[in-house]
Order: sequence, then structure tokens, then C-alpha cells
Amino acid sequence: MNKVCLVGYGNTKFSRENISIDSLLLSATKSLFEQNTNLNQKDIDAVIVSTNDNTKYLAAILSEIAGIKPKIAHTVESLCNSGANSTVSAYSYIASGLAKVVLVVGAERYDSPGQILDWDKSRGEFKHPIFWGSIFTKSHKRKFGTTEEELAIVSAKNHKNAQENPHAYSHKNYTVEELLNSKKLTEDLKVSDCSRSCTGASAILLASEDISKKFSSHPVKIKGIGQKTVSAGFTKNANFSCMQSTVDAGKMAYEMAGIKASDVDVAEIHDAFTVCELMALEDLGFVSHGKGAKYVKNLFDTENRKINPRGGLIGSGHPLGATGIAQIIEILQQLQGVAGKRQVENCKVGLVHNMSAAATSSTVLLLES
Repeated sequence: MNKVCLVGYGNTKFSRENISIDSLLLSATKSLFEQNTNLNQKDIDAVIVSTNDNTKYLAAILSEIAGIKPKIAHTVESLCNSGANSTVSAYSYIASGLAKVVLVVGAERYDSPGQILDWDKSRGEFKHPIFWGSIFTKSHKRKFGTTEEELAIVSAKNHKNAQENPHAYSHKNYTVEELLNSKKLTEDLKVSDCSRSCTGASAILLASEDISKKFSSHPVKIKGIGQKTVSAGFTKNANFSCMQSTVDAGKMAYEMAGIKASDVDVAEIHDAFTVCELMALEDLGFVSHGKGAKYVKNLFDTENRKINPRGGLIGSGHPLGATGIAQIIEILQQLQGVAGKRQVENCKVGLVHNMSAAATSSTVLLLES
């Protein structure tokens, strides 16, 4: 089996601008080519588009307008988990020998149709993610005594980290007090507890290890992959204070990589809501269950960027198809030591956690410099 590396990336600014999905995809692709001058269109064997906008022949359209004629071109849609799922597909093509170089581009608009899961009738009239976010938050509060202040600290930390991310949707710093006074949306969720849908695109380039040095002086290896889908409807969850798909995906990734949670130097966690960061840290083994809030408070108090150094989804914004790709780019930059003021010192191992639809599906990637 061929080993697979990350060798390039491109980003756009996350915003609320009214930009077409085609233009977003092309902008991220152009950014990648500008930063990878050794890359030629002819080098790319496969193009994968990550998006919830399924109304167009997007992978083929992007290939044409970018001057690429790939063997393989297709779109991956898995709600908020589309980016990491696309990367796993790219990994599989290279590992199997079907491709040597794969371009993965994720994009979404602020008005993405992926915000509503119509199929899940168990949600009744509550079709938006804020419904399950409220259930998770209430459950975590009841089981572990999690407070509103502890949730506000998650948001404050991630907004603060986003200050140094030039592509982030938000560059505003907030005090914990300000966040505690944020507008209430439900009994358990405030505006400040929620990530924001926005417009944006991100792109990554994967290559077989044997040719990776052609495109990057510092390729980063994909060492572990874990994926788990438990259902489509979140009512199948046995426990709303734990994300079982994340637990399972984490175990698979750790086992494949031969890495433990304690070996991870930096991580991108899918903080769709503030409670999700606490739950994911617990489910991935960074801390025991119920200790996530204390762990995050220590990060905030010490200005430690180990978790969500780019600002997470709450600080950076959440363009669904681009999110997983942007998370991967952050860890790639951290492991290459080029993250600027966001840089976490002495990074060797990084983790990406991307999920969708009340964690009914999760993907965990382990990367190593």
C-alpha cells in the first residue's frame, strides 16, 4: 500500500459574501497553485469536490476551468463532515495505486442547503442543528454540571485564537462576560455558543510519498484514519453527553497510527457548538469524561493554542464543505512550522476531528511531520 502525504494547500477568506460556488472552488484552487509552483495541471490524477451544493457537475466544472484533465473527478457530500470524508477518498485512491496526486477542494456558501436535514422526521419542526446542539448542551450540563461560564470560555478562547487567522470569519475578541450576556436562542444555547454558516473555500493536495518531495520540501504524512457512521437520525444516540461516532473513529485512527491521545501536540476539533469541543476532547481521550471544561479553561488562562489554534468553527466560521479541509490545512501548517503567530511549539503529531449531523458521523485524521 502506498503511503500518502499532504503537500500543498490553498485558502480563501471566510465571509458572508454572495459568491458563486464555482468561483469559490476556483479561488481556492488558484491559491494552491500559486503556493505550489512545481505543480502542473497534468500532475493531478483526481479532483474531488467537497460541498453540500449538489446542483451542479462541480468536480468536472472545476477541472475544466482550472485546466485539469483528471482520470477521476467527483463530489462528496456528507454535511459538515464532507471535507474529511473527501480527504479519506483521496487517500484511498493514492494508497490503492489508482492515483499519484489528488486535489481536494471544499466550498460552501452562507446559504447552503446542508443546514437542514429534511430526512430526519424525528426532529419534528426542529430541523436546524441548534435543536441537537441544545440537547447535547443540556445533557452535558445535567451529567457533569457544566456551567454557562465554562461554555463561554470555549467561545472566548476560539474567538481569541481567530485573531491571528487571516482567513477567519470573525476577528473580534470577546470577554467571557460579554459572551455570558449574548442573546439566548434556546434555554441552553446562546448566539455565542454557535458556529456560523458562511461563504468560503479551502483546497489541499495529496501525493504518494515517493513523489511528495517534488511538491513540498516538508510533506506531512497521514498516519491514521478513523471513520464511523452510527445513523442518520440523531435519536439513535444512546447517550447525548457522548458522541459515540467520535469515540469509535478516534480509536480506529489511534490504532492505525500507533499513536495515543497523549502523543498529540495540536488538534483541530469540530466545535459546531461550544459543548461539542468539550465532548470531543473527552471522547478522543485528551481528558476523562466531565473534565473537558477544566482542560479548556487551563488552555484559555495560559494562552495555549493546542486546541483549535485557528479559532475553530466558532471563531473561523463554518462553510460546511470547506470546514474539514480548513482544519487539515491548519494542522499541516502547524506541523510544517509555518503557522505564524498561531504556531504551537515543537509540533510533531496533529489531529483533525470533523463530524456531521449531531455526530451521527465522525472522521478523525492523525498527521505526522
